[in-house]
Amino acid sequence: MANTNEFVLSDHDTATSAVIKAVVSKSRYLETLHAALKDQDDRLVYQLIDSEKYAREVQQARHISADPSNEALVEDLHDKLSAFLSKKLITFLRKNYPFFYFEEIGEGQYQFYFGNWWGRRLFGTLDVLNVSFNFDEVEYHKLARTFELETQQKRLNSDQIEQISVENDQLQELIDSQDKRDEEKANLRSQIKQISQEKVMPWEANRQKEEKQNLIDQLSKLTEVDETSNNAYQQIRQNESRILELSKEDTLLSYEKQSIVAKFGSFENFEAKNQVLYRDYIANLVTIQGQVNADE
Repeated sequence: MANTNEFVLSDHDTATSAVIKAVVSKSRYLETLHAALKDQDDRLVYQLIDSEKYAREVQQARHISADPSNEALVEDLHDKLSAFLSKKLITFLRKNYPFFYFEEIGEGQYQFYFGNWWGRRLFGTLDVLNVSFNFDEVEYHKLARTFELETQQKRLNSDQIEQISVENDQLQELIDSQDKRDEEKANLRSQIKQISQEKVMPWEANRQKEEKQNLIDQLSKLTEVDETSNNAYQQIRQNESRILELSKEDTLLSYEKQSIVAKFGSFENFEAKNQVLYRDYIANLVTIQGQVNADE
């Protein structure tokens, strides 16, 4: 009599076949990747490490068949793959973005500066595996804003520089009017002293008190202005340093703007190129490989 307490188990032959098939698939994937690396076939490497992105952006396929399980086999090799793929990519970028200067900061990790001039800005990092720029949001916004303000014939820091300049003019006026305030204070003190010494009738006491308080209030305001004036020299120097910093930043931004216009014609074209950088680079690799094959 059969034991009805036992669960039904999957067929061992089926399980064996399934695992062998999976191992063979992974083995073939790794063999193909190994061959691509050995042959310096960067295009195929990009396709193998992210088949979904490749199909979507390069082949523009409607129905995408991803291979995440096999691609996961090399996740711990991303830094090494990035280092491998960086050589041709950076060569391509130096030609198409001649104003970006790349610096390796770790295995397969790169940051880039805008320009080779003094005071150049760190502009972001390079994502080699995705062929994309990770721009510094603050610095990128400054550059974008510089282009927007061009129609107003303004620079990024024009308004701020003007505001600080007005403040400096006001502070200088305080310094220049010190002698006049000293005369006013002396006159007020004399009036206060005179009122304090006056003998008045009881019913005039409130009026006298109000007049004296009014003079004291005026004297207090002038004293407060003096305190501001005493710090004016230091504040003016600080403001002048700030204006210099802002002016330097505007100068650097003008260099960056000129560089983009010279290469792309406009900021809009620059942004549009960034959006299709992955596709353009893969197309470049295909072209180069085709030339190599033709020469052979």
